[in-house]
Amino acid sequence: MKTMSRKAFIGAAGAMAAGVMLAACGGQKSGSGDAAASDEKDAATKITFCLDYTPNTNHTGVYVAQRQGFFADEGLDVTIVQPAEDTAEAMVGTGKAELGISYQDYIANALTGGNTGLVAIAAVVQHNTSGIMSLKETGIDRPAAMEGHTYATWDLPVEQATVRQVVDKDGGDFDKVELVPYTVDDDVAGLKAKMFDAVWVYEGWAVQNAALQDVDVNYFSFISVDDVFDYYTPVIAANVAYAKENPEVVRAFLRAVKKGYEFAIAKPEEAAGILCEEVPELDAALVAQSQAFLSEQYQADATSWGVIDKDRWARFYGWLNDNDLVNSPLDVNAGWTMEYLA
Repeated sequence: MKTMSRKAFIGAAGAMAAGVMLAACGGQKSGSGDAAASDEKDAATKITFCLDYTPNTNHTGVYVAQRQGFFADEGLDVTIVQPAEDTAEAMVGTGKAELGISYQDYIANALTGGNTGLVAIAAVVQHNTSGIMSLKETGIDRPAAMEGHTYATWDLPVEQATVRQVVDKDGGDFDKVELVPYTVDDDVAGLKAKMFDAVWVYEGWAVQNAALQDVDVNYFSFISVDDVFDYYTPVIAANVAYAKENPEVVRAFLRAVKKGYEFAIAKPEEAAGILCEEVPELDAALVAQSQAFLSEQYQADATSWGVIDKDRWARFYGWLNDNDLVNSPLDVNAGWTMEYLA
């Protein structure tokens, strides 16, 4: 199964800023501390955590846990890295990183491609916050209204099957939507330049970017049309073998990172500031706007942060199976566990 490139619409934390000249995050990264702290760090359990792409507000809880000492309190020395040539799924699946950021659909891709070395262990954001954004002037306020308009596509099966289903379910005809290649780094700039009329985005980033630029847009989420698309995006994944051999370490990591996301939920402004200090090249205004939105989405209506609902997980994998979007049938209950989340 081919998967959608999130480079285009999720992690462009640096590239998206090219479309709007806003003040960059200030400050410096935290220092290494005194000699005693250094000795403690040497004795701590070392973990490599791989991001999915460039740092952004999906990752705030991880950076908060690092800055606030929550990892250190659990006896962990966590190094946060970005994927280079390998994807985060390959890094975690092969043990180059013990833990990392992934997505439910990416894990499906890994499982059907023979990479059974990673498993989702916590939901970063409780519900799928992606959907279709367009300029308000185009009148695309619902899926059926995409008829007769251009949609920027990655030309990938899962992506197009998703958009087709929401358009058709709303009474429209996806075949009357004109598909054009997605070739931009900034969705808002692409809309303003009339390169396309509609584009798949994450509400927590692109829609907030539009608001900062005072660009009037329409947006509808996929889950408002069909709850089969309420899958988990993103998740924290662990290397299967490492987790089985070191269950208490993985539990300690999740305890710390859960505190990080709970901090971000309770104190979004302070959390945004921490992310900016840890990653000063980020756009401060966009981070603050995005953080205000996502802080209400990390846990949302779940009983606590990180919970994965088995029925929602299975429903999406069943949809992939039913639409022949996987190379081989998926076990709809595969790829996740709540064993390590307290």
